[in-house]
Amino acid sequence: MLYTSTRNHEVKISAAEAITRGISEDGGLFVPVSIPAIDRAFLESLQNKDYIERAVSVLRLFLEDFSEEELRRYAQGAYGGGKFSGSVPAPVVSADEHLNILELWHGPTCAFKDMALQILPYLLTGSAKKINNHNKIIILVATSGDTGKAALEGFRDVEGTGILVFYPVDGVSPMQKLQMTTQKGDNVGVCAIRGNFDDAQSGVKAIFTDPAIKEKLLKNGYVFSSANSINWGRLVPQIVYYFSAYADMVSQKKVAMGDPINIVVPTGNFGNILAAYYAKRMGLPVNKLICASNANNVLTEFIETGFYDRNRKFYTTISPSMDILISSNLERLLFMLSDGDDSVIRSLYASLAENGTFRVSDAVAAKVKELFAAGYCDDQATKETIARLFREKGYLCDTHTAVAVHVYESYLQKTGDQTPAVIASTASPYKFSASVLDALTDGSIRSEDEFSMVHELEEKTKVPAPEQLRSLRGQTPRFTDVCDKTEMSEKVYQMLGLA
Repeated sequence: MLYTSTRNHEVKISAAEAITRGISEDGGLFVPVSIPAIDRAFLESLQNKDYIERAVSVLRLFLEDFSEEELRRYAQGAYGGGKFSGSVPAPVVSADEHLNILELWHGPTCAFKDMALQILPYLLTGSAKKINNHNKIIILVATSGDTGKAALEGFRDVEGTGILVFYPVDGVSPMQKLQMTTQKGDNVGVCAIRGNFDDAQSGVKAIFTDPAIKEKLLKNGYVFSSANSINWGRLVPQIVYYFSAYADMVSQKKVAMGDPINIVVPTGNFGNILAAYYAKRMGLPVNKLICASNANNVLTEFIETGFYDRNRKFYTTISPSMDILISSNLERLLFMLSDGDDSVIRSLYASLAENGTFRVSDAVAAKVKELFAAGYCDDQATKETIARLFREKGYLCDTHTAVAVHVYESYLQKTGDQTPAVIASTASPYKFSASVLDALTDGSIRSEDEFSMVHELEEKTKVPAPEQLRSLRGQTPRFTDVCDKTEMSEKVYQMLGLA
């Protein structure tokens, strides 16, 4: 299978090259030239497989450069060996008869990003060998909280790589910040920026596509790649867990084999729900993809109107991983819905860069509305959902999952659609202890510091905190640098010893 760029359809490269590069030189994102199709027999074959074998079954359809033996070794390294708590990396848990939660946060950093970032180092280093790239690969990451720690943990001390992470100084939770700034490893670097996630993401993309920076790194034996979901190697493993969830729902008799489900995803950068769209395009029986946003509801407006407008007030919310106004992965969707017309994408994203807006054609807007439903909620509704879900169902969720539950319940009220649904739960509630505790106590928090709040939340709910978060208590941050968003390239040089 070959891959092309959303901004230049004449590009034709292998999966290994797409993964190694991360982003196309024209600024576009790599996408498969064609989408593999599955049938009922494929779905049935997943029933008797564990998560590792399910991953191999799905990944081999997209990554034809790799043998099944290689993919099995990668999947075993990523998802085996006790890296994920419990017997299943991504279990479907029933909060009640109708509320099916796909828990994606049982990995080493307690966030859904582990599902992809535990396997990406294997895919990236394997890809580099296949294309005879002997330079040291520098992973450049912008994060709104979860990707940073998951990428740092995944690439820590991986031979032939280095990783540099930028995060908004006031745009992540205290626990997320501590996870990143205390990261161990000899090949890691972390820096905060004065700005929001969109500033960090735009800065990283600008560095990636700057020929002068690229030339300087190459002279010193370095090449850039990405661990953000702009990298196809980050996105394709996320397709796996939607197939796995469907197989589990069939096993649990929540849905009959071949019947459709709805998928509800809290998302800001659009990558997690785009993976669900790819699964649907492949043939997974999906009725509606329900996109859940917080107060930064740029995606909700776009899905409902076909108009994308980032010129709006930016909200810092209690669901910070969705505090995003530029949703990078939307570009891949629009490329596919525009029948691979790269000129359309170039025009749309030139308008976004120049004016902060674009409007898709009526035909594309109609396709989007047919595929997706959308909704959003503010912080107050998020907290009310956390409290009610725990009070009525005994289920404790984080702030992002609560957004998805609220949006799904609103969708049900509006449409009456009784299609069985699965809700993607993206993080442990203990990554956002202050907000979750605030929701459960109506603001009457006894504790003052982060880890006292963790203990208080454990006392109140009898739900144990993950050990990998509890163990951060008392650790001293290694990385304390803060830079302006205009200084990111200089900071890259400094962290690589090239300044």
